[in-house]
Amino acid sequence: MTVVVKSKSDLVVPRSVRRRAGIKTGDRVEFKVSGGVINIVPELPSGADEYTPAERRAIDARLAEARKGPHFGPFTDAEDAIKFLRKEIRARKRKAPR
Repeated sequence: MTVVVKSKSDLVVPRSVRRRAGIKTGDRVEFKVSGGVINIVPELPSGADEYTPAERRAIDARLAEARKGPHFGPFTDAEDAIKFLRKEIRARKRKAPR
C-alpha cells in the first residue's frame, strides 16, 4: 500500500497495515531509523505491567524462596539425573508412613 506524505500533517499508518502488524489503539510503538529505512516496532509489555502490586509481591517472595533451594545437580548427563531421581524415590518411599 502506498500513501502520500503531506507537508501539514503527520504520517498516518493505514488501518489495514496496523491490523496486519497487530498494532491496536492504545499500543505504544517505537520508530527506528537506519539507512533511510523506518521501522515501527511495537513496545512489548513488561512483566511489571501484568500484575497487581500484591501479585508481584507474592511472585517475588516465591522466587526468593526458590533461590534458597534445595538445588540438585548439576548432573553430567541424563543417566546421572535418572540415577539421582531413583535414589530420591527410594528414600521417600522408606520415609512414607504405611
